[in-house]
Amino acid sequence: MNRQEAQREHARLVQLLQGYDKAYYADGAPLVTDSTYDTLRRQLEELEARYPHIQPWQSVGVTPSDAFGKRRHHEAMLSLDNALHEKAMHEFLSRVRRYLGLSPDTPVVLRSEPKLDGLSLNLCYQHRQLLWAATRGNGQVGEDVTANAQHIDGIATTLPADAPEFLEVRGEVYMRHDDFATLNRQQADKGGRIFANPRNAAAGSLRQLDASITAARPLHFMAYQMVVVTDEGAGGAVHETHHEAVAALQRWGFATDETARLCHDWQHIQDAYNTYADARSHIPWDIDGVVYKVDSFAYQQRLGAVGRAPRWAIAWKFPAQQGVSTIEDIQIQVGRRGTLTPVAHLKPIGIGGVMVRRATLHNADEIKRLDICVNDDVIVQRAGDVIPQIIKKQKDGKQRKPFVFPKRCPVCGSPVHRKPDEVAYVCQGGLSCSAQAMGWLRHVVSRTAFDIVGLGNKHIETLMQQNILKEPADVFTLHTHRQKLEDLEGWGSLSVDNLLKAIEARKTMTLDRFIYALGIPQIGEANARLLAVTYRDLPTWLQAMAQAKDTNSDAWHDLLAIDGIGDSVANDTVSFVATYRTLIDNLSAVMQVRPYAQSKADSSSPLQGKRIVFTGTLQHMTRDEAKKRALELGALVSSSVSTKTDYVVVGDNAGSKAKKAQDYGVVVLDEQAWLQIAEANTPPAHPHPPPTNAPSARTD
Repeated sequence: MNRQEAQREHARLVQLLQGYDKAYYADGAPLVTDSTYDTLRRQLEELEARYPHIQPWQSVGVTPSDAFGKRRHHEAMLSLDNALHEKAMHEFLSRVRRYLGLSPDTPVVLRSEPKLDGLSLNLCYQHRQLLWAATRGNGQVGEDVTANAQHIDGIATTLPADAPEFLEVRGEVYMRHDDFATLNRQQADKGGRIFANPRNAAAGSLRQLDASITAARPLHFMAYQMVVVTDEGAGGAVHETHHEAVAALQRWGFATDETARLCHDWQHIQDAYNTYADARSHIPWDIDGVVYKVDSFAYQQRLGAVGRAPRWAIAWKFPAQQGVSTIEDIQIQVGRRGTLTPVAHLKPIGIGGVMVRRATLHNADEIKRLDICVNDDVIVQRAGDVIPQIIKKQKDGKQRKPFVFPKRCPVCGSPVHRKPDEVAYVCQGGLSCSAQAMGWLRHVVSRTAFDIVGLGNKHIETLMQQNILKEPADVFTLHTHRQKLEDLEGWGSLSVDNLLKAIEARKTMTLDRFIYALGIPQIGEANARLLAVTYRDLPTWLQAMAQAKDTNSDAWHDLLAIDGIGDSVANDTVSFVATYRTLIDNLSAVMQVRPYAQSKADSSSPLQGKRIVFTGTLQHMTRDEAKKRALELGALVSSSVSTKTDYVVVGDNAGSKAKKAQDYGVVVLDEQAWLQIAEANTPPAHPHPPPTNAPSARTD
């Protein structure tokens, strides 16, 4: 594919993954299997590697709910990259060695442990007492669930004298298979919620506003990582290896996995995988793979992270579980951006302890590729707690009914359009289509966006039918319809009071969350934060997006200069703001959008708010390491040089960016000056000129 085709395919994949992330992390109702998600993620990464003009997409976790207090993790809680076969594991080892500058035959010791399928939890201790407990959240800030965590088996609330005074402990909250079955029987007896699987049960039990409910649930905690901190909040080590640290956690009273082992070579790595795979059916809780971590803390520190995952760890996933069922019907669902998605309704079948009744078919091309008709028998695959996928047809049905993709939206009747170079059929009704309007409103009030507690999907549907709710701004005028709300079936004075209080609490919001809540294609929480950091306040951002409609303008080039924003993301953002500017203005008129503010740690940095560009090869750290350090110091890392750039750091084999910096009069730093800032956190005494003997070969 050419550059434009690659950009469009990248945008499509990002849009899919953003929706799947929200469904998994925020809604607790995943839409695709783990294997499907991993495949899409790999396709995305392959595009980013093959086409350097595409800005990499980064995402981890979701915004924590305001129903709970918030806690900031001292170190980010990241996700893990996945390997689905031996080749991917070999590639992981090669990347680790290359990044560390090791020869291909240098041993790198890994620690293997089962990948427990639960909910991540971070525990913070001060003076050896449990200070707080928090969920992953968006990786930086999580939900405070301290009162609940104190009732979970395997969590130490007081540490012995040989433990550090300040530290964080990460682990997984999970539920055993037998406890899960008992809980669902109890829930059924009293007409309560029936959980789909142990992970959902653990997540729902931990995130309870009433700690007594959590205390009554059979939850367990297994620690897998120690993060030691000092009084100042900086990282500090008391062990040299990860294996030693986890052994210390066990001594201090935490439950840990006692089957973990060290892997000194490939045979050890393979043996660990096979051992856990064979034992999987006998383990009394869910595991879905094996996690391998570089054991040396010194190596971990050097490797750092890229995007959403650490470079020093990977999860080798198990194959998905499968079964055979019959397609009884195929129906169309219309998403909030108008995409028509076919869903297969199946004859119920149990797979991995879960009753499966439907599976996504993705798009018309997938139906054609699989040659699927109603009444066919198909192989259904389930991996984790998600809606399964159909792998292939097993045999034709006796009375096959081919599925014909509709030419008009089944919801609003508007024409359905499919671009020649895209796979999705899209309803052209826009917000006049009730499915799209409802989807947009559901996103706006969702937990990761405005987080309006008490305004669920059914409530939104009812209010739209009553013509009370038509656009996002209407959420903040619901108090003018109080009597109508109380007259609705199932609503009472107390329910309406609680809803209006929740809405009032959300009338003030930070710029990054406001941008994310708008539901702009390809703008997840990470990209929303990039825009907020760059433009600072709502009027400035809106003005810049209006000016950026001209792709020859400075505003357009400034948008593209943000490291992480490419052509496709920029186009979607500018187009969305232009299309829905009136609705955005209506929304901002009934609430207060606060300017984005850097953290206190960033505000004390000499690079806080400064735009910095790296070019050429650095000798003492890779460019990725340099960018990571710059972001830690509060800088805005750009991919191109402009008159607004503050510093250009020039390494060996620097290209056109060094010359452009001179032309614009931008301060140019050599590696020595950069290291002075990065290591001592002090501004340079004077700018250094770029190397005069830089070769002509370009490595920008």
